[in-house]
Amino acid sequence: MSWGTELWDQFDNLEKHTQWGIEVLEKYIKFVKERAEIEINYAKQLRNLSKKYQTKKNSKEEEESKYTSCKAFQNTMNEMNDYAGQHEVISENMTSMIMAELTRFVQELKQERKSHFHEGRKAQQHIETCWKQLESSKRRFERDCKEADRAQQYFERMDADINVTKADVEKARQQAQIRHQMADDSKGDYSSVLQKFNHEQQEHYHTHIPTIFQKLQDLEERRITRLGDSLKTYAEIDRQVIPIIGKCLDGITKAAESINSKQDSQTVVESFKSGFEPPGDIDFEDFTQSMKRTVSDTSLTNNRADVKSDPKTPGKSRGKLWPFIKKNKLMSLLTSPHQPPPPPPASASPSAVPNGPQSPKQQKEPLSHRLNDFMTSKPKIHCFRSLKRGGATPEDFSNLPPEQRRKKLQQKVDELNKDLQKEIDQRDALTKMKDVYMKNPQMGDPASVAQKLIEIGSNIEKLRVEVQKFEGWLAEVEGRLPARNDNSRRQSALYETQNTAPVNNCAQDRESPDGSYTEDQSQETEVKVTPTEFDDDFDDEEPLSTIGSCKALYPFDGENEGTISVAEGEILNVIEEDKGDGWTRIRRNEEEEGYVPTSYIEVYLDKTAKDS
Repeated sequence: MSWGTELWDQFDNLEKHTQWGIEVLEKYIKFVKERAEIEINYAKQLRNLSKKYQTKKNSKEEEESKYTSCKAFQNTMNEMNDYAGQHEVISENMTSMIMAELTRFVQELKQERKSHFHEGRKAQQHIETCWKQLESSKRRFERDCKEADRAQQYFERMDADINVTKADVEKARQQAQIRHQMADDSKGDYSSVLQKFNHEQQEHYHTHIPTIFQKLQDLEERRITRLGDSLKTYAEIDRQVIPIIGKCLDGITKAAESINSKQDSQTVVESFKSGFEPPGDIDFEDFTQSMKRTVSDTSLTNNRADVKSDPKTPGKSRGKLWPFIKKNKLMSLLTSPHQPPPPPPASASPSAVPNGPQSPKQQKEPLSHRLNDFMTSKPKIHCFRSLKRGGATPEDFSNLPPEQRRKKLQQKVDELNKDLQKEIDQRDALTKMKDVYMKNPQMGDPASVAQKLIEIGSNIEKLRVEVQKFEGWLAEVEGRLPARNDNSRRQSALYETQNTAPVNNCAQDRESPDGSYTEDQSQETEVKVTPTEFDDDFDDEEPLSTIGSCKALYPFDGENEGTISVAEGEILNVIEEDKGDGWTRIRRNEEEEGYVPTSYIEVYLDKTAKDS
């Protein structure tokens, strides 16, 4: 089946059909282009999504990555990143293997089709020209025949007319002969042109047009075949990445199977284990017998011979909680707000405040000044810096519980050993290089690495000193962990609420008036104070008595530590006057007490309290 023989007269339809075929190919190219764009955008979104949920360095999430569930999630993000990469491969392959190839092929088809139809139009124009020549020769032959016939008839009329002269008859006869001769010549030209036209027509419809149409048929078949091959390539591109995508999905499945709930539970223990033991039982305190106080309100470390010799309270010191817990005197100093009180609401006029102008805002009162009333001429407690909130983390991690401190110290020792080994390896490499330079001076100057070796040696010594220092602290912690007494158990129970470091042998600290700390060992004596001594000093502290009452002028939230919330118009008891810092200590009931801004309340002191 050939277009040349079957469609010899469908030149225009074939032109339209081949143009439609090229448009179909261009439509497919556009489809592949949009699919590639979808793939690349999808890959980009997947990568952004994976990056968004990746663990950030130096963040809390990096600390959480030690759990198997978090590790599995991060592995899933990594696999999704690889999964996105396969979609990028799909986009790249479709662009290079289909779009680029088909675009080039379409350009070739257009040029070839244009050439074939140009030849076809040229052949058509030639046959049309031959046809016009034939028509022209035919019309001329017909006209000459008619002219010859009229001339013959005119001659016969002249010849039959007796009135016409012989000269006129002769002239008519000659004219008829001329017309007959012209008709014969036209006949010969027409016959020649006709034969030529028939030959050209035979060549046109049986040779030229079939050849051109056959080329167009081959072009169209190549287009169709190429489209089919492109569809196969389209499927093959997807099929090639299926194994890798399957591996990505297998990786996600493997990550899910690696989750170990027991191991995560153990990790929680390792992360938050303090190393303390739970507190023991609290001894019964018999208040039916008269208790005689032997320690003044402001004493911290007086002689305790009377108390220790009392046979009625043999286990009293062991049954007390750690220092500074629920002691009225000291807790009133430690929990009072360390910041100026807030001003009263702006809507209130100054005349509405019965207490007069509010207390002026003061700078943060130093801790040593706040404890001055009971620490005067007495040895100070070691490491009061640990009581200041927001302090910097000590180098030896003494602010952490024993178990967490041991882990941090072990981690620091490992890091230092790693850095030390790196420096040693670098020193060995430079030493070898120096030996090579000494043996072969043309390769380099040995003195060029000498200075570097000195620097590395200095770094090594510094790192070794650091390692020894942290190993000493680690050995100290590991030596203390097995020895767990009753006091350490009580410290564990109260560790979260106090957030203070255990009392140990550290330099005595003094806080300067501007809030900074200075070391002064000459003015203060270092004294080791045991927890039991603190307990007995404040064990029998009576609650502060009521010295008056007050009425809340404005509502106060009491969000800061040591403060108490009050409602407008509420009546409360006053247990401590304003000391000049703008705060007054009040009590709502026997258990709930705290500080409120003096300018927020109207105070009514008892007469006896005023006299005292």
